[in-house]
Amino acid sequence: MTPMMNVVALVSGGKDSCFNMMCAVADGHRIVALANLQPKGTDELDSYMYQTVGHQAISYYAEAMRLPVYRRFISGTPLSQTKDYEATPDDEVEDLYDLLVEIQSHTPFEAVAVGAIMSEYQTLRVLNICKRLNIKALTYLWQRNQQELLHEMVATDVDAILIKVAALGLTPEKHLGKSVKDLAEYLIQLEAQYGCNPCGEGGEYESLVLDCPLFSKRVVIDESEAVAVSTDSVCPIGFLNPKVLHLEEKPGFDVSKSQRELLEPYMAVLRGSLSKSLRE
Repeated sequence: MTPMMNVVALVSGGKDSCFNMMCAVADGHRIVALANLQPKGTDELDSYMYQTVGHQAISYYAEAMRLPVYRRFISGTPLSQTKDYEATPDDEVEDLYDLLVEIQSHTPFEAVAVGAIMSEYQTLRVLNICKRLNIKALTYLWQRNQQELLHEMVATDVDAILIKVAALGLTPEKHLGKSVKDLAEYLIQLEAQYGCNPCGEGGEYESLVLDCPLFSKRVVIDESEAVAVSTDSVCPIGFLNPKVLHLEEKPGFDVSKSQRELLEPYMAVLRGSLSKSLRE
């Protein structure tokens, strides 16, 4: 096991960042804060770096985990689109840099947990930021088999729904709001049928986590709006915009347990996941 580090988890609301956070805890680290970049003046922003749909749930995650959350509006745009990123004023990457600098002034930490699986664009930019701040990047999902990852997320009770769809075989009317657990085998089937990424790494879908073992309470969506982005007959695109949410108590949850202790029932799966991760 690696030496314990205090970790800031970059959370988008999606299943990948949530499961990566769980992997960090299973690897012996401690989550000390959550960090999130949110859109300004819109409910969904088409960003190369950040998932923004479902951003309304992030503050509830912080309460459910009893942790501080640091958030910043995305003000930059993807000005630098080359593979090897260098610090570029007004680029959206610098919003994350500025957010982590702000967190450093409040909460000491040595690493950030990042749930990227295949995107070199995202990963190389996060690594650039980490180098500049002299911190580590914990990317346990990087280049993992997506079918395996999907099964591991389901097995460790990462309860997520589809909040955006944009792929052949997925339609807003049929699949928005549906459980990733219930759709897991269908999502794997779409890989064979259409070449889709089972975890949605190609933008096929985005997810929103409602519960996980680290949450003391469950997120409940009371009211939402389905938004059509494209009504294309072959590949319609749409997302779910949560309007009203609340937290629901989880009977039997032991608030005295540490993050690591909360994951104890899932450690066999998480250890297996860690054994397959590409770590420095």
